[in-house]
Amino acid sequence: MKLHLVDRSSLNNSSFTTKINEYPYFLKIWHYHPELELVIVLKSEGTCFVGDSIEKFQSGEIVLIGKNVPHMWLNDDDYFQDNSNLSAKAIAIHFKEDYLGTDFFETPEMIHLLELFKRARFGVKFENIPTALIAEIQEMLEHDGFEKTMAFLNILNKLAKHKNHKLLASQGFINSFKITENKKLDKIHAYIFNNFNKTITLEEVAEIAHMNPSAFSRFFKRVNRKTFSRYVSEIRIGYACKLLLEDKYNIAAVCYESGFHNISNFNRQFKMIMNCTPSSYVKEHKK
Repeated sequence: MKLHLVDRSSLNNSSFTTKINEYPYFLKIWHYHPELELVIVLKSEGTCFVGDSIEKFQSGEIVLIGKNVPHMWLNDDDYFQDNSNLSAKAIAIHFKEDYLGTDFFETPEMIHLLELFKRARFGVKFENIPTALIAEIQEMLEHDGFEKTMAFLNILNKLAKHKNHKLLASQGFINSFKITENKKLDKIHAYIFNNFNKTITLEEVAEIAHMNPSAFSRFFKRVNRKTFSRYVSEIRIGYACKLLLEDKYNIAAVCYESGFHNISNFNRQFKMIMNCTPSSYVKEHKK
């Protein structure tokens, strides 16, 4: 899964851009860009990859992704069937952190928005969004100039105060992932995301990094603040949680679909990372 830079430098006629994307399914591109991105899912289901996070997404959710944070929207398998009548629709808003000027968001009245932008470097998933706010965002698209700018500020203000949200990427990923400074980490993370549900060894990833396994193990733990095996397990368990919530597979099938080779190790790793068993996780989320 190659990481792509998306260049929007030619879009200089507005301080921020808005677009409605509607396709049979979202484009499967692992990418990043210097703009923050606010995504409002209007119609679709699947998996959202943000940094080292794997989260199920559905209609009515909003995600704010920080600058240069790699991400990808992947629809469920049903969307890719030849006879599928499904479609994916979302609003995407792109803007620079200083889109209204260098110091604008550092004023006392706007500092809470700046804090929101800082949290966005992990990716922020907003849940239980009122339908009135989504309608307000759709209405904003019909405005121009001053009215559109003020409407967007008001939307950001409401999101900054929305209590039901969660951070996505881990601190270790954010600390280690430097687009322009460490191409080695770019290749490592891309390889892991592309192969986490297969057999993946320390030795083969160390070879990609052009390091011997011992040196790579020390390097990986230093920059990610966790061991290589723990990192891969967290990715796999995150994907397993997504499959469990879809309710398409039993626990044994989820184990193998997520890259584990036996159910006992899967259960052990799941409890270690999620602090509960797979079956109790399903029961809790079905309530």
